[in-house]
Amino acid sequence: MLMSQRARRMQRRNDKGKKAVALNLVSLMDIFTILVFFLLVNSGQVEVLPNAKDITLPQSVAEQKARETVIITVTGDDILVQGRAVARVSDVLAQPDMVIAGLEAALRSQSDRVLRADTLSKIEDREVTIMGDKALPYKLLKRVMATCMAADYGQISLAVMRRSDSMQAAAATLGAQG
Repeated sequence: MLMSQRARRMQRRNDKGKKAVALNLVSLMDIFTILVFFLLVNSGQVEVLPNAKDITLPQSVAEQKARETVIITVTGDDILVQGRAVARVSDVLAQPDMVIAGLEAALRSQSDRVLRADTLSKIEDREVTIMGDKALPYKLLKRVMATCMAADYGQISLAVMRRSDSMQAAAATLGAQG
């Protein structure tokens, strides 16, 4: 049977559509390479402080990020150094002494084990971060800070949550009105 010119043209067109399609892997490799670099660059911005569910940190407008230091966590019941309980809050508040013996011993052992060799000789370069609830009694915070100084830690930081921009604007407005 003879095919018309139109039928031959349609046959050629249909035959072109049956060819195997090649997948261009170069573009996919480029996309995955960019994705890997993005993840590597952004993975360095990890929070250093542990997440304590039972502690509500006070809010601040501080811009400085937390550094890797020895962390003291003060909960409602215990005082922890690097997650290990060293003293009970009730016992600390009951004692007349300003320095907490268990905390001081734990901080001294941490300074020997964790801190770099160059900061061991300089007391003012030793850092500790205190994580405590915003309702922490000042009397207890003062004792913890005094113990840090007794254990030869020169820089004491308090962990805070950074305020959001809307809260900063409201605080600036209240400050301007007051």
